[in-house]
Amino acid sequence: MSISASHTVAIPLGSVLLSAKRGSARDGSFLTQPLALNSRSKTLQWRNSSHSKFHALVCQGMKHCSSISAVLTESSKTMGVTEGDTENLGIFDVDPSLEPYKDHFRYRMKRYVDQTQLIEKYEGGLEEFAQGYLKFGFNREEGGIVYREWAPAAQEAQLIGDFNGWDGTMHSMEKNQFGVWSIRIPDSDGKPAIPHNSRVKFRFKHGNGVWVDRIPAWIKYATVDPTRFAAPYDGVYWEPPPEESYQFKYPRPPKPKAPRIYEAHVGMSSSEPRVNSYREFADEVLPRIKANNYNTVQLMAVMEHSYYASFGYHVTNFFAVSSRSGNPEDLKYLIDKAHSLGLRVLMDVVHSHASNNVTDGLNGFDVGQGAQESYFHTGDRGYHKLWDSRLFNYANWEVLRFLLSNVRWWLEEYRFDGFRFDGVTSMLYHHHGINMGFSGNYNEYFSEATDVDAVVYLMLANRLIHNIFPDVTVVAEDVSGMPGLCRPVSEGGVGFDYRLAMAIPDKWIDYLKNKKDEEWSMNEVMLSLTNRRYTEKCIAYAESHDQAIVGDKTVAFLLMDQEMYTGMSCLTEASPVVERGIALHKMIHLITMAMGGEGYLNFMGNEFGHPEWIDFPREGNGWSYKMCRRQWNLPDTDHLRYKFLNLFNGAMNLLDEKFSFLASSKQIVSSANEVDKVIVFERGDLVFVFNFHPVNAYEGYKIGCDLPGRYRVALDGDALMFGGKGRVGHDVDHFTNPEGIPGVPETNFNNRPNSFKVLSPPRTCVAYYRVEDYPELSVSTSTTVANILEETGGAKDDMTEPEEHVLVEESVSSSSVAEVLEDEQADEAEDDTPEPKESTLEEESVSSSNIADVLKEEQVDEAENDISEVEESNLGEEIVSSSTVEVRAQKEAVEAEDDSLKPEVPGPSEKSSEPSIEKAVDRTRPDDSTINRISARGFDISKPLLSLLHFPLVRGFLFSV
Repeated sequence: MSISASHTVAIPLGSVLLSAKRGSARDGSFLTQPLALNSRSKTLQWRNSSHSKFHALVCQGMKHCSSISAVLTESSKTMGVTEGDTENLGIFDVDPSLEPYKDHFRYRMKRYVDQTQLIEKYEGGLEEFAQGYLKFGFNREEGGIVYREWAPAAQEAQLIGDFNGWDGTMHSMEKNQFGVWSIRIPDSDGKPAIPHNSRVKFRFKHGNGVWVDRIPAWIKYATVDPTRFAAPYDGVYWEPPPEESYQFKYPRPPKPKAPRIYEAHVGMSSSEPRVNSYREFADEVLPRIKANNYNTVQLMAVMEHSYYASFGYHVTNFFAVSSRSGNPEDLKYLIDKAHSLGLRVLMDVVHSHASNNVTDGLNGFDVGQGAQESYFHTGDRGYHKLWDSRLFNYANWEVLRFLLSNVRWWLEEYRFDGFRFDGVTSMLYHHHGINMGFSGNYNEYFSEATDVDAVVYLMLANRLIHNIFPDVTVVAEDVSGMPGLCRPVSEGGVGFDYRLAMAIPDKWIDYLKNKKDEEWSMNEVMLSLTNRRYTEKCIAYAESHDQAIVGDKTVAFLLMDQEMYTGMSCLTEASPVVERGIALHKMIHLITMAMGGEGYLNFMGNEFGHPEWIDFPREGNGWSYKMCRRQWNLPDTDHLRYKFLNLFNGAMNLLDEKFSFLASSKQIVSSANEVDKVIVFERGDLVFVFNFHPVNAYEGYKIGCDLPGRYRVALDGDALMFGGKGRVGHDVDHFTNPEGIPGVPETNFNNRPNSFKVLSPPRTCVAYYRVEDYPELSVSTSTTVANILEETGGAKDDMTEPEEHVLVEESVSSSSVAEVLEDEQADEAEDDTPEPKESTLEEESVSSSNIADVLKEEQVDEAENDISEVEESNLGEEIVSSSTVEVRAQKEAVEAEDDSLKPEVPGPSEKSSEPSIEKAVDRTRPDDSTINRISARGFDISKPLLSLLHFPLVRGFLFSV
């Protein structure tokens, strides 16, 4: 195929447009690109057909483009198929290429229907079946405590604990025909015989005649003696009196249009080297999350796990909260506090495996019995050889009861708003995904390798969850990309709402580790971000906790490495490494959010580029907590550049809050230009322009769009407040021009009916909105961070002596910081009336002589006259600072009709390490004659959208209402 580098064409793929190059060949040749369809390997082919439209084919079995389309969908409807219908499954209407696997889907659905009918017959229905916690474990019944435990392999059993001096001879238990042991302990003097918060264990004798003590499987709380090294956990009877029991005060927040998820680990959320508590997290970290405009918190490591360094994924007690951070009432306080802030809370639930611990885990009930008498498979099938953990037998009746009751318990008792199911790939296949590189061949998903028992369990779990609370959010962690995972159960799908787009961070890691900037392929980036299944929603992320753990590197660390220690002070000139790192960090996260899925996820601390990896306390590091914390002081310190990344992260989320582009079904990539290194795409009502070129700036760069009208900047990654250079004009109108012949898409520009021109500096990302769609919005112009703080009504406390930052080796003396802050305070104390000729940023202030270097002499004279007129006018707070308008806009500003309202036109930054815009402009591009300066009339100084939160540390608002 002959490929022209300067022309692109938008390609229909399902009901989405993707970008590819226009070729002259018509012989069916194609361009191959290794990709992952939410998995770790794939080959996608672009082929030009005789119908002059492009189609997508996936090697090894994907027949129709709908099966791999990147279209966004708001549909979760069932297509009218009843759950009892195993023949006419709606999933084949969504993806016809699944037709050859009808027998598999029908068998799977029949197994699901049969299991549902059995549960209905013997347990009264799925919802009743999933209330096992009302029967098993400890429950108050008729003036006493009843304890039940399923242990069919036990020969004798006793209940022991603090209440009987650990002597079980007086509290022997009885066994029924189903292997359930029980005992009733009457109250003593009107009080429970087992005191609240006292230790208990289940003692039983197995077939070898050996007595063993185990923590009850359904225990609600477990603790460990902190004074003993490697001490085993004890079960705790938790039944607080009414005055000590937490009472929820706030309702669940409504389900957002799209989840913006903040993945967090409570234990490591303290800035101090210790384990943080649920209440401290609620009071200190949740406000940060809210202020950064997230709408969902995803909590890791909630279920009790004896090994802290497992990140919570080797669960020992499935119904118990992790006692390191507090007790059950403390966790309820955290969730209620989140709900009061409008934040939903997801739980990272682990049903794919269990810890192999014997003394304090569920594995302790396995004493060599058969599979039907155990929670786990027997033999090799019951062990995960890479995780060193036990694998559930999902065909076992009591295992189904245990796991289904577990998800309902967390939803009802603690009011979680949904789940992230961990390790779903391990559940879906008998091989658990070990040493598998999924290619996309459907035989890999639907064959004897599929664990139908596990799939049926997941179908039951998703049906249960959505029946109880229809507005919950359930996310699957699956690296294989199994088709139908996120389609409704009634269609033949597994029933998840979202899947994690796990191939995206792999692509970024590959680029940052192995490719120079000029080697980045815009088509590869675009295809990696848009390659997802039709009608199956994804959560996109550039990095999660997986990239933050010891041995790996975060995006920020890959970009800046050791300069994160020495080059992050704002009081020194940014090095090329830091400058590049901050720019690409913003671009990578925004394009991942805007193009990669229907939801977005960020791990705690990555929003501001937290340095270092996470290293949990272990013998190898002297059991230190130093690397297992989050240094919130870094983004909070005004003289450190971490604040810029933090501000931009909040602005990204605010952009979706205002425009709801994540929930939009419209996604069109109109250009992925390999020479210019520019990607242009539409998402919802926004037009995004990403210039990945290391040095080239483009003036008058023509970009395609759908609707005609006026476009303005909605979010600018190059803004000064985000650590950029302020080269993009925020108060500039970009008027569209029609393209081609109406009704003939082939004659359009990049297959778009309209276009407008912009200034696109190197390594910048800008989102534009159409003014006609949002007439109430007023774009905030560039202001200093101090001004933003002032607008929030929560100015930072005076800081005469900055905190010590162990990660910043290039420390700034307290006296120098004090001098800077005194200067800032002095500036704020000046007269409220602004002086248009002085820039609000010292480093960006430019005298008229600088402008004269660029503008013609007569234009300078005209500009001086205009500035004099502005000074004489009493505009007060309505004067708009335009310190970030490009030189082209400056020229047009001095020619504007309304001379009395012209703001100052500053020149380029004196300290900029990049060449001026005029010198860097690609001269082959036409002048941007359609860009016009808009007058200051009608603009308001931006008002904070989060001022009611009284949380001044996170800011970065772009609009006022």
